[in-house]
Amino acid sequence: MFSHQPHDYECPFCYLLAGRESAGSTPRDIVRQTDTATALISPRWWPNNRGHVLVVPNEHHENLYDLPAAYGHGVHDLVREVALAIRHTYGCSGVSTRQHNEPDGNQDVWHHHVHVFPRYHGDDLYRSKPTAQFLTFEERRPYAEKLQAYFSS
Repeated sequence: MFSHQPHDYECPFCYLLAGRESAGSTPRDIVRQTDTATALISPRWWPNNRGHVLVVPNEHHENLYDLPAAYGHGVHDLVREVALAIRHTYGCSGVSTRQHNEPDGNQDVWHHHVHVFPRYHGDDLYRSKPTAQFLTFEERRPYAEKLQAYFSS
């Protein structure tokens, strides 16, 4: 139903969930994993919202329309946990979430995912664009370590 992924699509999130590096991400980016969902530091950032997190279901589902309820609940629960962790560890003053479906809805990776952004007064999140290039793991590492430490405590 409402599928746009190419027939031969190689999903970067599925590669990552299988323990392989893909599309700028590495398993070291994973900050929390449950039976149904995984949270990872995004390889692309918005200029004033560094260290944002992606939460994905652990099974391949292209979008919200075909996401089974159990995975939807799992993703939502993990989004909430990540939002609290970001709020406690990043020194931000708020959190926003965002999820896209289909090309006209700005979806560009064909595996359901939710963005969790740290927010700061005047950060212009909705007027800015993400980095064109993937950041290195060394740039992402401080954010991954903060959240991994939060979740392990």
